[in-house]
Order: sequence, then C-alpha cells, then structure tokens
Amino acid sequence: MRHSSPHFPVESITSPGQSPTDSDQAGVVTKLSTDSQPVERKNTRKVFSQRTNSLLGVQIVATGSYVPDQVVTNADLQAERGFDPDWISQRTGILERRHAPPEQATSDLCVEASRRAIRAAKIDPSEIDLVLVGTFTPDYNCPSTACLVQDKLGLDAPAVDLQAACSGFMYSLVTGAQFVATGNSKLALIIGGDCNSRIVDPLDRRIAPLFGDGAGAVLLSQGDPHQGLICYQLGADGSGGPLLQCSVGGTRNPVTTDDVEAGRHFLSMDGRTVFKWAVRVLTDTIELTLAKSGMGTSDVSLFLLHQANKRIIDAAIAQLGVEPERVYSNLERFGNTSGGSIPLALDEAYQAGRINRGDTILMCGFGAGLTWGTSLFRW
Repeated sequence: MRHSSPHFPVESITSPGQSPTDSDQAGVVTKLSTDSQPVERKNTRKVFSQRTNSLLGVQIVATGSYVPDQVVTNADLQAERGFDPDWISQRTGILERRHAPPEQATSDLCVEASRRAIRAAKIDPSEIDLVLVGTFTPDYNCPSTACLVQDKLGLDAPAVDLQAACSGFMYSLVTGAQFVATGNSKLALIIGGDCNSRIVDPLDRRIAPLFGDGAGAVLLSQGDPHQGLICYQLGADGSGGPLLQCSVGGTRNPVTTDDVEAGRHFLSMDGRTVFKWAVRVLTDTIELTLAKSGMGTSDVSLFLLHQANKRIIDAAIAQLGVEPERVYSNLERFGNTSGGSIPLALDEAYQAGRINRGDTILMCGFGAGLTWGTSLFRW
C-alpha cells in the first residue's frame, strides 16, 4: 500500500499551471506543507477530514436499477456532433451511454429503479416508511424529486432529496442507515439517480461524452449486529466548488436569456484539476477507511467505485495495489451517471452473483461540492 499524506496537496485544488502559493479558484490563499502538518487555508479549515464513523445492524434487502432505452455510442457522437470516438474511449473508457427521451425526467428513472427493487424484495410497498433521493438533476427546484417518487409509488412516507452530486447516493445511504439503525425507519427506500444529458452542453466535446442518465435503488432494513457500515466517511471541501459547477440558475445567478444563449446554464468542469483531485481523494479516503477498520485491501470482496473515468479508477487502484478483477465496472456501457453510478453498479454486481452474504463491499462516490462518501459495507 502506498504511503500518502492524510491531506490533499494544493495541486489538487488549484488551476493547472497555478503556483501552490497563489490563490485558488475559491479566492482563498493556500499553502503547501512539507511535513505531516495539514494543508491549511486562511480560514484554517483542513482540506481532508480524518473523521470516520461506524453504523452496524443494517442490511440491504434488495437492489434495483434502470437506464433509458436510448443507447448513444461514441460512433453516434461522431456522426451527429463530430466528436472523436477514439479520443473518448482512450481518455475515459466510455464506449456508450444512455440518454432519456424528452418525456422522461429524473423522477421517472428513480421510480422504475425503485419498482424493480421492490419486486426483488417481494414486499408490500406500504411497508416503506422513508424515501431519500440523491440527485443534483431534480425534475424541479420544488417539489423535490423524492416527493414525486413517493407520489408515483403511492407510498406513505416522508420524502426528501439530498444534493451531493456524484456522492449523492452515498450520502443518502448513510443518512437512511441512521434512521433504520435507530428504529425510526423499518424499511427505507434509498435512491441515486440523475438525468445528466439535460445539464451538459451537447456540443461540448470535453464534457458531453462523459455523462449518461440512470438510477439505482436499494431497500434498507435492520439486520444482524455484524451487518452494515463497518466504517464510513462523508467528506466535503466547498472551496473546490468552482471546479465543477452549474453557476447559473440558482438564487445567486438566476438564469437569463443571455445566459441560455451563451450556454452558461450548463455544467462546467476544470477537468484536469478535477482528475488530480479525484485520484487523490479516492486513494486517501479508501486508505483511511480501511485503516480505521483494521483491514487491508485484500479483505475487501468487491470494490464499487464511482464510474467517472476509467483513468481515474485505474490510477487509484494501482496506487492502492488492488487487482482490477476485484473492481466492478460498467463505465464503458453507461458513462458517468452521477448519483445513479454506485447503485447501478451495485445492482448489476448483485444480480451477477458477485455479492453474497458476509461479503465486505467497499463503495466510494466523489464529485462536485467537492464531496466524497466512502463505506465498508458488510453484506
């Protein structure tokens, strides 16, 4: 296992070519430590938290996932938009993705994934008493996507969205586990889903090919004392927000006609800097979670990592010393589905027989915010 500092280097949060002593994109002065002291900002916040927690006694009783029917291949993008298919596959590992038709929105994807999980569990939907949806592409600013899902499924349950971008499912999973472990929920429906094709500029060859649409869902209930979250970490570094954001359309910058004409309402990303940050956060949070559990990578049955970019995953697992065959991947077929990424992979892996009772699964999401969520989950 590689040795790493418990804090991100400044290069992971500054613009390409920017000096570590310059101001970062959030406009805050940074400095790079040369010893074991944390990298700090003017406001003394640490970039990478060492906090972890444990929450046992919960179990995933069923999984489900859904992607739209429309397959958009790299060849399709070449024919329709002039994108280079070889560049896309070599730089990202993505060969195709799914796009929702105009009549489908995020809630529709989440509802179908939920129905499949409910059928797999063979339970009466009336037993569900909590609905959490991790998404950053809601149908509307209000009502929440979770409320739309709750209504379409006819559930008697409180419902709320959690917005942590590509970490949304992990945040939702951990939040739902709190309700279940304390007895305040008997059966929680936890969903991650996004309709990314609606928020990217379809002509932007740097961003559009990366993203797809999809959703996944799990049902959580109380389990045996050894089941559940052996160790987990939820983290955030809001100073990196400008690296990956939709800067127009909220109360800070309400969308205008000029914004739409200029495409400022679409997702923007500093890809080079986000790549460096993602590799570092992925390796550091996994190492921390394993260390706090007294476990090594060899104790993990299967790694389910956010399907953002094959090069990010490959770089991280190489540093961690993890064999590629123990890392589940569907990136080449679905691209980056953001909140849907991990539950989609989880459902596919479970259906393929790669997850069994007693297995230890490591799940890790990371993305805009900047946010990350990592868990060692005993099945």
